[in-house]
Amino acid sequence: MRSSVLATAMLICLASTAHGQKAQPKTERRNVAVEVFQVLGLPVNVHEAVLLPKDGGYLLRCRMSNESSSESSGLRYVLTSIDGVGGTQLIANRTEGFGLPGYGTKSLTFVTPIKFNPKEGNRFVLMVEQVLSAEAIWEVIKAKDTLEAYVKGDYSIQPNVMRVTNLVDAPTQIRVIY
Repeated sequence: MRSSVLATAMLICLASTAHGQKAQPKTERRNVAVEVFQVLGLPVNVHEAVLLPKDGGYLLRCRMSNESSSESSGLRYVLTSIDGVGGTQLIANRTEGFGLPGYGTKSLTFVTPIKFNPKEGNRFVLMVEQVLSAEAIWEVIKAKDTLEAYVKGDYSIQPNVMRVTNLVDAPTQIRVIY
């Protein structure tokens, strides 16, 4: 009798504990700040970059300004993560299209999600590698080496930018035959 009373009491305790427990709330994902490595020779500058949580990934939102007279139509960027001991990891290397008028400024959110799991204490660095317009293409020479030096704290290595004529997207010239 004593063991049956004890067993009943244990069942009641277990049932009430299991029934009274609430589901643990998921850890809420927050916006992740991104440091921007500015390349001075490019016509587009990126400011206020942040990663916004969206459907298991993150969307890059930033403010961009165009310092050239021609409309910028796209760019290629690299997003890198730096952990507390100085180790780096490539998060994304993407090409995104947009329309940014000459001497204009715009806030953009790129819709291609970046799938990764940010760790607490990591630092994120964004660098623009290439800018496209109808007239020209600006490319950072040895972008990977420059970014690696920047991430390691060597700020003496400045990126060089090469500008070439965009022969693919350039508007066709009208020939007038007299």
